[in-house]
Amino acid sequence: MKLILPLDLVTDIEPHLPPNTQIVRVDVEGNLDGDASDAEVYFSWFLSRSPILHKILEAAPVLRWHHAPNAGVNHILTPTYLQRDIILTNGAGVHGIPIAEFVITYILAHAKHLPELYALQAERHWKRGFAIQELTDATLLIIGAGGIGQEIAARAKPFGLRIIGSRRHPQELANFDKVVGADEWRSLLPEVNYVVIATPLTPETKEFIDESVLRSLPNHAYLINIARGGVVDESALIKALTEGWIAGAALDTVNSEPLPPESPLWSLPNIFITPHTSGHSPKSKQRSIALFIDNLKRYQAGQPLRNVVDKEAGY
Repeated sequence: MKLILPLDLVTDIEPHLPPNTQIVRVDVEGNLDGDASDAEVYFSWFLSRSPILHKILEAAPVLRWHHAPNAGVNHILTPTYLQRDIILTNGAGVHGIPIAEFVITYILAHAKHLPELYALQAERHWKRGFAIQELTDATLLIIGAGGIGQEIAARAKPFGLRIIGSRRHPQELANFDKVVGADEWRSLLPEVNYVVIATPLTPETKEFIDESVLRSLPNHAYLINIARGGVVDESALIKALTEGWIAGAALDTVNSEPLPPESPLWSLPNIFITPHTSGHSPKSKQRSIALFIDNLKRYQAGQPLRNVVDKEAGY
């Protein structure tokens, strides 16, 4: 069997491979060191740009299985890619813990006025009288109660939050007080304090956090996006933050990354922007490789793979 592996992961993966496995190395520009014409498996790591992916597809005409480390795969499902009959698996769950920890950070930073307190410390200014909030009995809505959403709920529940989740097929889940169907969350917006977007970017979710959603939230609500920038109508969000429809927002992802210096998002006082870093952890690489190795054993044994993407649904 022949695998296409990222150059910087070969050393980590090679010891786990069965004898006689052949490796074609690929660098960050998509250049291949070897003949990929009979390669069956491709581990893409974070080489996510379409030209690189298409270059690999052209070089590997018999590719049968592609593993991507990302949870979101909207950037992979191009028309060219969808023409091929390739099993696609993703890294759902690998980044859940660090993302969930970041979500708690965003919530606490807002509730406890941490940005203002840090600024006062830098100014050596002793000021009191902030409207600091507790999290107990506040309502958290997690739009997308998948693996990441469930990790968020597990860490939010000990703070005493009431947690509502939404998912395509609702079911009872640990740490959630209620789980509703894909669009039922809209009727719950007036009662929430915090909204976390943890849903994949698909044609159905593109800019679905629009003006109507933002106007339905109470003015004390705080919006957190750790999904994809495209799920939020940024012009509507800028208007909502400028005019005070909601209390603020934390964005780990935006439509155009890196966020251009001229973007009005930078200058809003009630926003916390992080550079798509919530999933970063020294343990993520270890988890990604472990998932790939487990799936490789399943692939060789003819067993069902973990995290198979429904390419029609987009996740």
